[in-house]
Amino acid sequence: MRDYEEVTAFLGEWGPFQRLIFFLLSASIIPNGFNGMSILFLAGTPEHHCRVPDTANLSSAWRNHSIPLVRQDGREVPHSCRRYRLATIANLSALGLEPVLDVDLERLEQESCVDGWEFSRDIYQTTIVTEWNLVCEDDWKTPLTTSLFFVGVLIGSFVSGQLSDRFGRKNVLFATMAVQTGFSFVQLFSINWEMFTVLFIIVGMGQISNYVVAFILGTEILGKSVRIIFSTLGVCTFFAIGYMVLPLFAYFIRDWRLLLLALTMPGVLCVPLWWFIPESPRWLISQRRFREAEDIIWKAAKMNKKSVPAVIFDPGELQELNAMKQQKVFILDLFRTWNITTITIMSLLLWMLTSVGYFGLSLDVPNLHGDAYLNCFLSALVEIPAYIITWLLLRTFPRRYIIAGVLFLGGGMLLLIQLVPAEYYFLSIGLVMFGKFGITSAFSMLYVFTAELYPTPVRNMAVGITSMASRVGSIIAPYFVYLGAYDRLLPYIVMGSLTVLIGIVTLFFPESFGMTLPETLEQMQRVKGFRCGKKSRASMDREENPKVLITAF
Repeated sequence: MRDYEEVTAFLGEWGPFQRLIFFLLSASIIPNGFNGMSILFLAGTPEHHCRVPDTANLSSAWRNHSIPLVRQDGREVPHSCRRYRLATIANLSALGLEPVLDVDLERLEQESCVDGWEFSRDIYQTTIVTEWNLVCEDDWKTPLTTSLFFVGVLIGSFVSGQLSDRFGRKNVLFATMAVQTGFSFVQLFSINWEMFTVLFIIVGMGQISNYVVAFILGTEILGKSVRIIFSTLGVCTFFAIGYMVLPLFAYFIRDWRLLLLALTMPGVLCVPLWWFIPESPRWLISQRRFREAEDIIWKAAKMNKKSVPAVIFDPGELQELNAMKQQKVFILDLFRTWNITTITIMSLLLWMLTSVGYFGLSLDVPNLHGDAYLNCFLSALVEIPAYIITWLLLRTFPRRYIIAGVLFLGGGMLLLIQLVPAEYYFLSIGLVMFGKFGITSAFSMLYVFTAELYPTPVRNMAVGITSMASRVGSIIAPYFVYLGAYDRLLPYIVMGSLTVLIGIVTLFFPESFGMTLPETLEQMQRVKGFRCGKKSRASMDREENPKVLITAF
């Protein structure tokens, strides 16, 4: 039986049809870039302090000294969550006593911000933080909002593949685009933090589902050589372009509702793509809808100016696709032996901690010194060379060494930040960007590395469970950023240490570069540096006579 690649070989690899699909699907990923990171500016926390009512009977001197000072980053700043007890300083003001000269301020009683807060408008006009006072006792709600968005991403990544298998790639792609765009629009009318957050969870579900289904659709329509570029430079780079657009929008639109509206509108522009992006012929064949699949191939051949065979798909030849039954596998198969268990646990940790580093650094951008908008743009820009370098490295060098190398680079840069004097903040920003470069490079290598480690029966399951671990990493990443409220350097020390640690663990993985893909669990290579029992004969034969593998890169 001929496979799909052989049947459709007459279309060519890179004709007008393939170029159209490549760029339209890649373009559909752009809104994911700015929607996925929009929380950076929607939930920005400006400098703030307790409000002192205008009606308070205070002299100008007491009004200027109504907020206690605290030392932060080597300078004294007004306390964000405390003020001197208003009744007390009003009495002292009425008595004609002067602060500092007549009264020791350190002995005065303090109280919380019972009259609300005053927020600086130097960076943001309004955010959900300023609108619903998500500071001080309620400051935990800000990282929770981000975490719950990634909970939505976790749910969406779990169901998107199953939905597209059931209802078709194209239908689910545009349905999830509609979910992302529609619920983002509804968020504009949020009346409280709870409503905003619930809608944000649904937006997260649509955001990742759109991304995953676009990836699946592109890899099924495009040929083998084009699929390589699409799955790396296409999807990843266009996501980074969307991420770069975000700070440009946010710089000119400082009100969170107007910003969200501006970020929602590009999703509407994707509607006309329905008439240009076809369904996956592979999926149609799996549903025995051969006529529809043939119509798509006919249109593609016409666009590419290729002659079409009299018969494209022979139902008798392709019925084996439906008749073949795959071996049943279960999640416990990933823990069947000590060797497989070790590889699986290390893979889960690798994905989760790399995700913590990537999202932690992305979400920490507003806390860096300097202009928040420029820092966000640089954080997005550095991803593009990271993806290009990743593609080049994976074509040439062993997997575990290059993944460990870029993790050491990323983690090492983060650990060096604590040695930089506070006044050299530009150097700290440079180290953060180098750290982001290294961790982004590692993150983009994990799919191909994991797919090469595991055998065919459990390969999809292994990639699925490890990518779910990365979602867990993204859920907890906001709380690593939150550590910066206690110490500015603490997030970098923790994330840098964990990144270097997982880089060391990566060196113990088996090497997959240049090795044939395993077909059974018994053919999986052994963990380096550990005794996992006697090697099977098949494994020994493979090591003695390795076959060259042409991977996705």
